Amino acid sequence: MNALVAALEARLAPLSPTVLTISDDSALHAGHAGNTGGGHLSAKIVSNVFSGLSTVARHRAVYALVADLMPHTIHALSLTVATPDEEALVKT
Repeated sequence: MNALVAALEARLAPLSPTVLTISDDSALHAGHAGNTGGGHLSAKIVSNVFSGLSTVARHRAVYALVADLMPHTIHALSLTVATPDEEALVKT
């Protein structure tokens, strides 16, 4: 696991995820316009914390945990968020 993935994993721990899958997609985006050098990550997060929250509220909860990493350490973060009951409906 690389340091960027490990840092994101640690930041998301307060969500007590039952599933946390993070991939570093930085190599796919190297050199594109506007990239300040931060990494491109994708995360699938399944957590009971998301129960009763809209998708926007779920994303806000995640971004609140990583706000200081953006945009320099993490340039882009693609999220898939679900509750355990919704997990089977979520594409990975």
